Amino acid sequence: MRDVAVELGGRLVLHGADLDVGAGELVGLIGPNGAGKTTLLRSILGLVRLRSGEVTVDGARGRAAARAIGYVPQRHEFAWEFPISVEDAVLSGRVRSIGWLRRPGVVDYRAARAALDRVRMSHLRKRPVGELSGGQRQRVLVARALALDPRVLLLDEPFTGLDVPTQELLTALFAELAQQDGTAVLMTTHDLVGAVHGCTRLCLLNRTVIATGTPAELDDPALWMRAFGIAEHSPLLTALGISSSPRAARAGERS
Repeated sequence: MRDVAVELGGRLVLHGADLDVGAGELVGLIGPNGAGKTTLLRSILGLVRLRSGEVTVDGARGRAAARAIGYVPQRHEFAWEFPISVEDAVLSGRVRSIGWLRRPGVVDYRAARAALDRVRMSHLRKRPVGELSGGQRQRVLVARALALDPRVLLLDEPFTGLDVPTQELLTALFAELAQQDGTAVLMTTHDLVGAVHGCTRLCLLNRTVIATGTPAELDDPALWMRAFGIAEHSPLLTALGISSSPRAARAGERS
């Protein structure tokens, strides 16, 4: 992303946003509510119009770039009441490859079943999606994105409302996709402690990119104070293991 700005409803929700995500990286996109995290993901997907700037994937733009991206939305964005099976829900992720009003072929079924294997849901492939638990639904959405064999995977709050075993399963899968498959993974999350311990790099966002770096590199409390609008003695800094200092506090005031 280069100098990306997005205006929604006459309000500038992103401005001057620069971000690179490389193959094999698991990047945590973190910031407070209203920081523009979901808007940033949608701008990468081409679902919102850019006021300025550009987004490229391996040099491609627009639809060509979107074809390389798998997207896992928040669970409430999927119509779980629709009467389809788990396998059909995953196959729906391949519509761009299959084409509208065309039936999936052998290649499509193999891709869907391979994706279900990765999220350990193959045994439930014939079950109606409306009968699934919250954790199972999240795994279906991940499989739906993986069925395209994407080079870039975008995840919007994938751990919200999940039990610990499902969180651990998905955390291990996302790390595997990055480290072994070379997928570029960008994930929004409110689990800041999990992001610090599980991501290779973090991006602090609040209407623009405040800072990016490894968790070890983002040890200046002033950056977190600026991103989250917190005070120097905030419990958040303590939870993240970041010590405050007068220098940091002054830097936060200046920003």
